[in-house]
Amino acid sequence: MDVGLLFDLRNPQRWQRPRDRHYGRILDFCTEADQRGVGGLWFTEHHLFADGYLPQPLTFAAAAAARTRRARIGTAVVVAPLHHPVEIAEQAAVVDLISGGRLELGLGAGYRRPEYQLYDVDFARRISRAGEHIERVRELWRERGITPAPVQDPPPLWGGFYGPRGARLAGRLGIGLLHLSRESFVEYQLGLAEGGHDPSVARLADLLPILLARDPERAWARVGPHLVHQVNSYRQGALEGTGRNSPPLTLDDLRDPNAQDTRGLLRILTAEEAAVEIKELTAGLPVRHLIFWADIAGMPDDLVADNIALVTGRLPALLAAAS
Repeated sequence: MDVGLLFDLRNPQRWQRPRDRHYGRILDFCTEADQRGVGGLWFTEHHLFADGYLPQPLTFAAAAAARTRRARIGTAVVVAPLHHPVEIAEQAAVVDLISGGRLELGLGAGYRRPEYQLYDVDFARRISRAGEHIERVRELWRERGITPAPVQDPPPLWGGFYGPRGARLAGRLGIGLLHLSRESFVEYQLGLAEGGHDPSVARLADLLPILLARDPERAWARVGPHLVHQVNSYRQGALEGTGRNSPPLTLDDLRDPNAQDTRGLLRILTAEEAAVEIKELTAGLPVRHLIFWADIAGMPDDLVADNIALVTGRLPALLAAAS
């Protein structure tokens, strides 16, 4: 089980940096994390976000691959139905080649209607279409239907699905599941059996709603406004095109331990606190990758650097001692 970092490249107007410098800043953080021994660097996809959310994760993954030497390079996730499977297979192969065989390709279905409208793709069929694309990408690699071929034969594939239907689909396909939940794992195992796969191929990974800090309470005061922006933009994005609306959340809402809606909620913990929770969360499960937020919506650089130092240094030592 390795520990990695996810970057979404958000650059909100309130704290906006020149966009070229912002991209360079994130690549510098990737380089630093790699030198510190991070297990993985992961990138994600959304479109039409006003804060510049990364729209092409494989493009940025290629840049990160060129700047690093050891970390796995992952996507969590590419929204598969928005892209032709040949394009995904080719771009992923290029990243795998640049990285020397370090790619972890996470593919999912997404959830935002405006993104599907942008690409003129049917939103209603997104999960089944994602499954079809995953099968086609794997087939293109296996049969050398694209050139050049990736270094790995094949690169690890992951299904970024949060519901039971998607978990079972990932199992039937015999790929990893990018969601860490015991309920989903049951569906995933059923899918593996339905697909005729050996149970030993099961593997899990996920993005944890945790940020690390040496003094969590002090960090909350500084991270809070950035988290409010991030959560509310996610919520607004999910509602666009549905005819529904929801009042924005406040920082008090996000710190409410009894909140009914926990989507997007984040906890700031010490490495010691996180290690205890991770041990309980992963016990008995075939977890390969744990992924932490590297940056919350353009938060201050010193907090990003401290989070990276704890994720790459203190936390792995604690997890190793607990195993």
